[in-house]
Amino acid sequence: MAKKIIKRSWAEPFKIKMVEPIKMTTRPYREKCAKDAGYNTFLLKSDDVYIDLLTDSGTNAMSDYQWAGMMLGDEAYAGSKNFYHLWDNVKKYYGMPYFVPTHQGRAAEHIISKIMIQPGDFIPGNMYFTTTREHQELAGGKFVDVIIDEAHDAQNTHPFKGNIDPKKLEDLIKKVGAKKIPYVSMAGPVNMAGGQPFSMANLKEIYKLTQKHGIKLWFDATRATENAYFIKVREKGYENKTIAQILKEMCSYFDGLWVSAKKDLMVNIGGFLATRNKHVYEEARNMVVIYEGLHTYGGLAGRDMEAMARGLEEMVEFDNIKARIGQVEYCGKQLEKYNIPLVYPFGGHAIFLDAKKFLPHLKQDLFPAQTLASEIYLDSGVRGMERGIVSAGRDSQTGKNRYPKLELVRLTFPRRVYTQAHIDVMVESIAQVYEDRKKIKGLKMVFEPKHLRFFQARFKKI
Repeated sequence: MAKKIIKRSWAEPFKIKMVEPIKMTTRPYREKCAKDAGYNTFLLKSDDVYIDLLTDSGTNAMSDYQWAGMMLGDEAYAGSKNFYHLWDNVKKYYGMPYFVPTHQGRAAEHIISKIMIQPGDFIPGNMYFTTTREHQELAGGKFVDVIIDEAHDAQNTHPFKGNIDPKKLEDLIKKVGAKKIPYVSMAGPVNMAGGQPFSMANLKEIYKLTQKHGIKLWFDATRATENAYFIKVREKGYENKTIAQILKEMCSYFDGLWVSAKKDLMVNIGGFLATRNKHVYEEARNMVVIYEGLHTYGGLAGRDMEAMARGLEEMVEFDNIKARIGQVEYCGKQLEKYNIPLVYPFGGHAIFLDAKKFLPHLKQDLFPAQTLASEIYLDSGVRGMERGIVSAGRDSQTGKNRYPKLELVRLTFPRRVYTQAHIDVMVESIAQVYEDRKKIKGLKMVFEPKHLRFFQARFKKI
C-alpha cells in the first residue's frame, strides 16, 4: 500500500511577543475620514486605518534582537560604536568598502544625484521610482526608461520583468554619447512594475555593456534580498546558493548602491549609500555633513544604527524572506479566486491590482488607481496606495501629465506585522469592491503640489 503524503501547512518563522491594538470603524465614519483626506490614502490618519498596507517603509516589526540592540545605542556625536558595527556589516553583506549613513533612502538618492549628475545628463534605468527620478531631475538630469517591454504588461508572466533591455540602453548611448550618461540606475525588484526582479544573467550583460562604454552602474538595493530570493528560486545555477551569497555577487557588479533601510533591514528609520569608488565616497562624506549630520551618524541616533546593523544580519535569513514573499503569494492566490485583475508574476513586497482592468469604464484622467485605493478604504478600512498617473506626475519639460501604461493599486506587506486572517479580510473587501465596480465614478484632482504630488494631492468624487 502506497504511503499517503499529508499536505503540510506553512507558518511564519516567528511568534508574537507584543501586540498593538487597531481600531475598527464603520462605513459612515470612513466616508468622513476619506472626504477629509481628499480621497488620498496618504492623508488619512493612521488611527483611522484598520489594516495598513500603504507601504513597507519603516512599518515593519523589529525583532527582539533588534530591540535589544536599541538599548546599546552609543549617542556620541562623533565616532559612535554603532556606526562602526553597521559599517562592518555593510562591508560583510554588500561587499562595499566605503559607507555613508543617511536618515533614509531618498537622502542617499539626493546626495548621489548632486555628486554625479550635471545639467543635461541622461540617467537610464529599469523603470522610474518616484523619489529617485525627482532627485535626478532636480539635479538637471533626465531619466530614461530602458526596462524590457514585458514590464509594462501587467499580464505578462516573464520571471524577470525587472531586466534592462540592452538594445534600448545601447541605442541611448549611441544617441546621446557615453559622456552624457553619468551612471545607469538599476533597481531590484522594480517597485513601479509590480515588484519585479532582474536576473543575474541580465545584470552581468548590462555590467559588460557599461564597462565597454566606461559608464558606472549603480544599484537601488532597497529590497535587494527579495531580488536575491527570486534569483535563487527562478534562475538556474543559483538554487543551492544562500541569499547572502547571491546578494554579494549582485553587488559585485555595481560601482555603488543606495538603500532605504526601512525595508530590507526592517527598521523604522534609516538609510545609507555604499560604494567602492573612493572619490564618490569622499564627496558624499563631505555632503552628508551639509544635509544630514556628521558622516558617522548621518541624521540617525546610535540606537537606530545598531538596529540597522542587526537587521542586516536578519535580512539574509532564507526563512524570513520566504515567509514574507509567501504572504504576498497567498494573497494573490486568494484574490484569483474572485477573478481580481492583478499584476503577474506576484511581486516581492506587494500585490498590485490592475486598476485599468478593475475599472475599465474609467479613463485614466479620472484616476482609476487613486479611485480604487479610496474605495477599498471606504469598504473596510484597508489602506493601499496609488501607483499610476498620479504617481507618474508631470513631465518636467512640458508640464503635461505622464500617462504610464500601468495604472496600479499597491497593497504592500510590512514585514512580520500581519497574519493570514488580516489578508483574508483584505481579500474579501477587494472582492466586494470588484462586485460593485460599475457604480464607481472616479475622482477629480482639486489640489496638486509642485513635487511628488501623490503624497499630498487632494481629490473629490465625480
